[in-house]
Amino acid sequence: MAKKPYTASLEDYLEAIYLISLEGRRVRVTDLAGRLRVKKASVSEALIRLSKRGLIKHKRYGMVTLTAKGKLIAEKIYRRHRIFRRFLEEVLGVDGKTAERDACLIEHAVSRQTLEKIEKFMNQYLMEKGESKT
Repeated sequence: MAKKPYTASLEDYLEAIYLISLEGRRVRVTDLAGRLRVKKASVSEALIRLSKRGLIKHKRYGMVTLTAKGKLIAEKIYRRHRIFRRFLEEVLGVDGKTAERDACLIEHAVSRQTLEKIEKFMNQYLMEKGESKT
């Protein structure tokens, strides 16, 4: 399996920026620090790395926004998260809090092949239950 271009930590930042912006809020360093439970200095370091990769736009003390490339990656990360959370909770019966935590861990480590197989399984499972696809 090829090495992923982004660390789990950077993916968490992209996902957090995406989710905060989905809530209709402006994304600030303080918001990210609170959501990810890290220090502001850690957020600042991560934002520099994301900015250098062209995934976000951020000026010191300003708002954080995803670039088109960053948004695309964040959407993929969040999609993986949703698939795993739903699988853990609905298929395996894992409680919501544990499913959320475990989905966060799995979303970074799983191969594309495994994701595709689980997504296919989930879509079949949900169709049988009469629910919408993942």
